[in-house]
Amino acid sequence: MIARVLLTWAIATGALIALDAWLTGFTMRSWWQPPVAALLLGLLAAGVWPLVLRIALPLTFFTLGLGGFLLLGAGVLAVFLAIPGVEVHSFATSVVVAVSMAAVSGLVNSALAVNEDEVFFRRARRRAGNGSYPEPCPPGVLFLQIDGLSYETARRAVRDGSMPTLAAWLRSGSHLLTSWHTDWSSQTGASVSAILQGSNHDIPGFRWYEKDRARITQVSHPTDAAEVERRHSDGRGLLAGGGAGRGNLFTGDARHVSLTMSSLSYVVPARARRIRRSGDRVGAGYYAYFANPVNALRTIGVSIVDIYRELSAAAKQRRADVRPRVSRGGIYPLARSGTTVIVRDVVVSALLEDMLDGRPVVYADFLGYDEVAHHSGLERFDTLEVLRSIDQQIGRLYRATALAPREYHLVCLSDHGQTQGWAFADRFGESIEELVGRLCGADVAPRKRHLTGPKDSRRTAEGWQLTAALGEGAGPVARRLRQRAERAGAVRHEHELTPGTAGDVPRVAPGVVCVVSGHSALVSFADIPGRVSLEEIERHWPDLLPGLVDHAGVGFLLVHSEEFGPVVLGRDGLHRLASGVVIGEDPLLPYGEHAAALVARVSDFRHCADVVINSRYDPDTDEASSFEPHVGSHGGLGGPQQLGFLTYPRTWAAPGEIVGAEHLHRVLRGWLTDLGHPEPTGEGAAIGEDSRTALERVGSGLG
Repeated sequence: MIARVLLTWAIATGALIALDAWLTGFTMRSWWQPPVAALLLGLLAAGVWPLVLRIALPLTFFTLGLGGFLLLGAGVLAVFLAIPGVEVHSFATSVVVAVSMAAVSGLVNSALAVNEDEVFFRRARRRAGNGSYPEPCPPGVLFLQIDGLSYETARRAVRDGSMPTLAAWLRSGSHLLTSWHTDWSSQTGASVSAILQGSNHDIPGFRWYEKDRARITQVSHPTDAAEVERRHSDGRGLLAGGGAGRGNLFTGDARHVSLTMSSLSYVVPARARRIRRSGDRVGAGYYAYFANPVNALRTIGVSIVDIYRELSAAAKQRRADVRPRVSRGGIYPLARSGTTVIVRDVVVSALLEDMLDGRPVVYADFLGYDEVAHHSGLERFDTLEVLRSIDQQIGRLYRATALAPREYHLVCLSDHGQTQGWAFADRFGESIEELVGRLCGADVAPRKRHLTGPKDSRRTAEGWQLTAALGEGAGPVARRLRQRAERAGAVRHEHELTPGTAGDVPRVAPGVVCVVSGHSALVSFADIPGRVSLEEIERHWPDLLPGLVDHAGVGFLLVHSEEFGPVVLGRDGLHRLASGVVIGEDPLLPYGEHAAALVARVSDFRHCADVVINSRYDPDTDEASSFEPHVGSHGGLGGPQQLGFLTYPRTWAAPGEIVGAEHLHRVLRGWLTDLGHPEPTGEGAAIGEDSRTALERVGSGLG
């Protein structure tokens, strides 16, 4: 250790001599100044810098570490001014010196093959005493979510070498790999609410329109996430009892959270945030990571490399005319590095702290694969590179468990999969919102679209013609719907349509709201209160349902009939969910044996849209056209999006078939109970109206 310190000191001294010769605004005139400056800078980085960062953490938080270098530059300037004879002509020069010295430190650590995580753990364990609990405790569990990774893609990645850590577990026999079936809304909001809070009741999409509040709720908006968690929390979440959540949408009733959407203290008003017995200050994971200036420099460097990889991969797709693809320009390369590098590294740093502190259960979300798969594709080479980098971080955490004060088990899972296909708007020449608006009588002006080449432009034009032709409705269900609509037009109806004000929610046609969540679209008639029935839709918008069921990009619709209850409509048949009667070809047949039950459940939600549209899935090509401009997408039924993966220790109880994220929560909670973790009671916690406790009370007649 002493030899390493002396060697680092000598190299830092040499670096300062080199900077003296290179920088015109930086001068050291005596031989003793470089070693003294190197020693003081080392003390600054090791001792003073972490203390300063605690005070100035918000600056570092909002600048992703860049602001930290400005502070470090100020510290370097102060050091140089304190050494007689050292001249620094500008603050910018001191920042350059700070960055250069951090780079030198990183190179020295790499050359000496020093594992900084182990050094950090050993120092922290010495501060904590003997590093073990005085009394026996159950093993801790790390739940590591790889967002958007389907079961089939995970299996192939294990086989083909893109996930060597999971492959090693499976081949050694320590872990097993299985699948679980998502809810109809196969997206992070619904899945993670159920996994962490125990309930995803009344979450019909990633975003949805609420008539009673006349607004769109989106789970990725901090205030909306806080409201959704309030509705679903009962104090008995997966992470209750001292757990931690890192990089999630919701807290899971954890005591320690960071990078959690529903608890962003700088964004969500205090009255809307969940109240916990204690909590981490903003950027807790950031502090652990950026306390070492080398980490900030490394993050910047790796982010630049990732931006280059993205630009290179996008260029290769264009040159090879890879299909399907979407435009990946603008700010996307920068946004991608945020999820694939910066947030990933900060989350890992926070997880290391959690293990060192011996927290009983931790849940973290790695978003990088999902982000890249949306824009590149499920198993394109650059997507699998990102998946491999996540797998490497999981391996790093697995090795770090040996340094923790308690035994830890690792469980890997996903919240949903993704299904690939040509985006709906690119394939058919109009978005689902424009289609719904046109069928509801809105004037739709031709759009100017910037596509990726003349072939795309030609196909888009032909797609528009195809859409218009299909709108004539050759299918039997569409013909029957038109006949019903013609008869309904002559009958006085209970609700005469009175147009309301649009407010802040955009309309695709007068009184019509269409909200998109990946492979599903939710249509609400904002000026008619309550759930609008099939019969009423036929009166006011006679072309809508026939036009949708006959569209080549639409798989099925959910509507509610006054006579038959919830009904699923397809091009060649319908399925009455209440009675199970199928007329013609069952429109849910391509979507699996659980589709009817999952769709019927959503129909009972109080915020279920008046018409819910699911994109068409083609089993022959394993493709579906997303309603959002993505290559890989999710949010509905059909294909790999509806099967997530789950990897767990072989010695644990086999979960059997898992259907729905609430079922998955019960499995994970059961494993914790089997390990000896106490069942949370939720004593003293507020009970949300959609929480597990509230729903159980209603079911038992106590609500």
